[in-house]
Amino acid sequence: MSIAVSLSAAGPLGWTGVPSDCRAPREATCNFVCDCAGCSDETRCGEPGPSRVGRAAGRVRLAGRQHLRLQLAPRQGRSLPGAPCPDLSAGPGWYMAVGTHRGKEASAAVLRSPVLHNAAPTCELRLWFHAASGDVAELRLELTHRAETLTLWQSSGPWGPGWQELVVATGRIRDDFQVTFSATRNVTHRGTVALDDVVFRGCGLPTPQAHCPLGHHHCGNMACVESHQLCDGEDNCGDGSDEDTPACRHHTTTDFETGLGPWNHSEGWARNRSAGARHPAWPRRDHSQNSMQGSFLVSMAEPSAPAVLSSPEFQASGAHNCSLIFYHYLHGSVDGSLQLFLQTRSPGSPQVPVLLRRRHGELGAAWVRDRVDIQSQHPFRILLTGHTGPGGVVSLDDLILSDHCQPSSPPPGLWAPAPGPQLSSLLPQDFCEPGHLSCGDLCVPPEQLCDFQHQCEGGEDEQECGTTDFEPPAAGGWEDASVGRLQWGRLQAGESGGPGADGSGAAAGHFLSLQRAWGQLTPEARVLTPPLGPSGPRCKLRMAYYFHGDSQGFLALFVVEGGRREPVWQAPSSSGDWKADTVLIGARRRPFRLELVSLVDLDGPGQQGAAVDDMTVEDCSPVTATEKDAEVSCNFERDTCGWHSGHLTDAHWRRIESRGPGYDHTTGQGYFLLLDPTDPPARGPGAHLLTQPQAPAATQECLSFWYHLHGPQIGTLRLAVRREGEAETLLWSRSGTHGNCWHKAWATLHHQAGSGAKYQLLFQGLRDGYHGTMALDDVAVRPGPCWASRRCSFEDSACGFSSSGQGLWTRQTNATGHVSWGPRTDHTTETAQGHYMVVDMSPHALPRGHVASLTSEEHQPLTQPACLTFWYHLSLRNPGTLQVHVEEAGRQQVLSLSAHGGFAWRLGSVDVQAERAWRVVFEAVAAGVERSYIALDDLLLQDGPCPRPASCDFEVGLCGWSHLPWPSLGGFSWDWSSGATPSRYPQPPVDHTLAQPVRSPIPVGHFVLFETGVLGPGGRAAWLRSQPLPATESSCLRFWYHVGFPEHFYKGELRVILSSARGQLAVWRAGAQRRHQWLDGHVEVVSAEEFQIVFEATLSGQPALGPIALDDVEYLAGQPCQRLTSSQGDTALAASVPTVVGSALLVLIVLVLIGLGGWRWLQNKRSCPSRAETAAVAPGFDNIVFNADHVTLPASLTDPQ
Repeated sequence: MSIAVSLSAAGPLGWTGVPSDCRAPREATCNFVCDCAGCSDETRCGEPGPSRVGRAAGRVRLAGRQHLRLQLAPRQGRSLPGAPCPDLSAGPGWYMAVGTHRGKEASAAVLRSPVLHNAAPTCELRLWFHAASGDVAELRLELTHRAETLTLWQSSGPWGPGWQELVVATGRIRDDFQVTFSATRNVTHRGTVALDDVVFRGCGLPTPQAHCPLGHHHCGNMACVESHQLCDGEDNCGDGSDEDTPACRHHTTTDFETGLGPWNHSEGWARNRSAGARHPAWPRRDHSQNSMQGSFLVSMAEPSAPAVLSSPEFQASGAHNCSLIFYHYLHGSVDGSLQLFLQTRSPGSPQVPVLLRRRHGELGAAWVRDRVDIQSQHPFRILLTGHTGPGGVVSLDDLILSDHCQPSSPPPGLWAPAPGPQLSSLLPQDFCEPGHLSCGDLCVPPEQLCDFQHQCEGGEDEQECGTTDFEPPAAGGWEDASVGRLQWGRLQAGESGGPGADGSGAAAGHFLSLQRAWGQLTPEARVLTPPLGPSGPRCKLRMAYYFHGDSQGFLALFVVEGGRREPVWQAPSSSGDWKADTVLIGARRRPFRLELVSLVDLDGPGQQGAAVDDMTVEDCSPVTATEKDAEVSCNFERDTCGWHSGHLTDAHWRRIESRGPGYDHTTGQGYFLLLDPTDPPARGPGAHLLTQPQAPAATQECLSFWYHLHGPQIGTLRLAVRREGEAETLLWSRSGTHGNCWHKAWATLHHQAGSGAKYQLLFQGLRDGYHGTMALDDVAVRPGPCWASRRCSFEDSACGFSSSGQGLWTRQTNATGHVSWGPRTDHTTETAQGHYMVVDMSPHALPRGHVASLTSEEHQPLTQPACLTFWYHLSLRNPGTLQVHVEEAGRQQVLSLSAHGGFAWRLGSVDVQAERAWRVVFEAVAAGVERSYIALDDLLLQDGPCPRPASCDFEVGLCGWSHLPWPSLGGFSWDWSSGATPSRYPQPPVDHTLAQPVRSPIPVGHFVLFETGVLGPGGRAAWLRSQPLPATESSCLRFWYHVGFPEHFYKGELRVILSSARGQLAVWRAGAQRRHQWLDGHVEVVSAEEFQIVFEATLSGQPALGPIALDDVEYLAGQPCQRLTSSQGDTALAASVPTVVGSALLVLIVLVLIGLGGWRWLQNKRSCPSRAETAAVAPGFDNIVFNADHVTLPASLTDPQ
């Protein structure tokens, strides 16, 4: 069973007591076996299964700097310098961490487990650690048992970025033990270390049973074990009775404690111990005693002279099996190898040895069990040969021969005194060095094998490199590296209950399939290719696969590069039929290996299994270039041209044909590129789309493309350019949903004349959840610069704006929190990390009356009137005047702003008509006031006249309404769509403005909507906010809304909130009696100060699929509503803010909320600061909430001062 030590729940670090209704004895506590109902006897050591415990199970011993227990939710701020962001557990969780080392002396922070009892031979400890920047002197995992402390794992790095998984086998441990994790830092290595998700798996011993299943052995302590576990050198029963049966007494066991036993012919092997060993790959303990004082055989022999261990001659076994169980250890080198040969003696002379078993590669720092059954009609002997590569070790322990392995006395002289001459025939008999390939007159070194470049004329150096149909026994170089009860093996169709045909349908064909094995460790089966590559960007693997398993089963492909394993594919579901798929491998700068990993229950119900066939590694040459690689302009109708998907995450751009809600831009029926994080579900943060390095056609080139960002939780799409030897340059980006339609964008590429330097283009899709898709189509490159962009957020660049005059406009962010002037947050992201343009209006920077100009690039001529909107921010102290000019043939002032400043961004707009190329110029005229500034952000040019403030028919956009996702509400956005546009989300069939059906020849209108079905745990609402509006004594807000929920299952709710510096007032909410039609809503608006209108879509119950839509929002400033009656189906709330509240009610509310606020404050003190906590209200607004349910007062009203 698995025991999980989770750090994900709230509560202080410490012990969790065993409930009083179950008093388990001490030895039955923390023994990985549930003796009490609900496993309450194991709660102090973790909790069985995937659920989480209430408190961290463990103690902290301080040896230097203290470990801290931290809570950190995804996308929240860091609590320690260099600390990891999310923990590995689902949702907001806890992890253990130790902060930056401050002292000058070396110091170790130690985290120790509770006292644990009796671990089974199969016990594994799994954990995740994070060493920030790799700046730690040493990490160590130790096990203390009785008077001995074993080092299970030790590393001085380097460690990769992010969380790293560690899996360590503990072996059989009798009685009490403890595990400690330590991090050593010193004056040069001060880094932060974190630990999370500690799991003991397979550690519980079997429990007593009255009766055992058929084929099992009943132990002396009444436990049951499988028959193959008898006499295998491991205490599986827990009392040793499975190793002390009458049958076991006739076995011959060699544990190397006193010598070689009957294995008296040895060459290249040495009997040794772990104690005092300094080789990093050396076994930390033997297998027999699980102690560093135990003995074993070890060798570091090279391939040219392998170590050989020979058994005595055995009599012919006849109809019986001579079985050999042995434990081997291959660690430290991917070139390590252990081979078992059978050499028979036919009448007259010995025969050439026959290979029966081969283990190759890196199997980890653990003893692995194996078994070989031999039937021979002639006398025979067994040969075990081992060799390894640089830094590697191969070891043997506990060779157990069954009772049918009977020694014989061979006639003198028939066997050579040493086995070396007999094995010489197995080694290459040519002039090449070991490990080199001989082809003709060439000797191909190992680093040139499988590098996707032919060295041999016949291509022999690229033949066993992963491509195979598994008909030849060599299996394309795929080699099993399993250490558990499953292994990969070549199988013929119809054998062992597997598929009745191979991947191509041949009834007699072969494929690679999961089979039973003799290992005792990690249950997953692994098989790997030889080292491949480096590879080019189009490298891919085509394969056929068969997978049929239960919910715990899986079949996955990894790329192993150095010490990193990258998941690149997983079988999407269990089907029981052969399927074909293509997996992108991508460009790899270093050699790598492909690894297939699978787990199924071969003894479970149904015909469970996993298999692969027809593996083809193609298009992997890193030097072969084609004409297609230069095709940047592409409509994706034929293929992806010169664009290829990156491999850094498991999410990929895919070429998709128009169907259903997905349609291309070119024709509406063609192909486009789609990034959907749910198909298949992606764990990575995003996906890359790249070109090959391109040669510039001119010093300036214009790249244009069409993009589609749609969904309530979509993320960011970025465009960047890479040049060799330079940092990546961000050219363009868009975040959040941009409606269910295609948008055109462009960016100018600037190249240095005469340099000849090539460039590479990169689209990067960064997801922010799983609700939404990104798409690209019709990419084009032409010589010359682009027109000025119609949209600019200043997040990527200054968008081609140039500054002139005495003052200087600068692009700025307040990420450090130390800027001397300018807004605290931008308007685009409403965070300190966002960018904006700002000019210092202080007299020393811009004297009174002087002007600082900000001029755009040239805009293309307009075919119809357009509206230019922008957001501006004026300092509290009067900065002066912001003037807006349009330059066509001459300069024309179209707007002048000099209103008072404040903490809020404000919306400005101008109508533009230009038949020729034109520019927009922003001029800041200084008033000569200290510490004053003017800032600009989020410029947008849209067709049509500018609407009135807070009014919109949504035909061309949102008209200044903000749908920025708020983390405190779950991070979801309102969207923009049309009934005529196919969508994956339910939506009204028509809008209200034009009210035309989908097939109408009249253009179909647009609306805004939110799909409440995406809300759930952690997602509470989505806001649509107006621009700041001036105080009003009486104004009217009119709008049309649509709810689309099934009858009797209405769960969504639409609210109208007025938000000001005094708080938030819910003034209207929608009812549910009338649905599937547009309904009229209107609200009388009264506010004594500046405010914003907020439309809130939320839930009143469990999620249900259904949209809430809005259209034709009209704010009539200074005009009271003619009728103050609620529409049918509406629940009317107070239409104005009362100035006096009943004193008794107010006192009661205040008393209740002071108590709740204090409780809330205590809760918040335990967690880390985050945007989710600080951004719950718009910048500049206190957290006062008045609505129908509750009142939250600002801190100033409850503060005793």
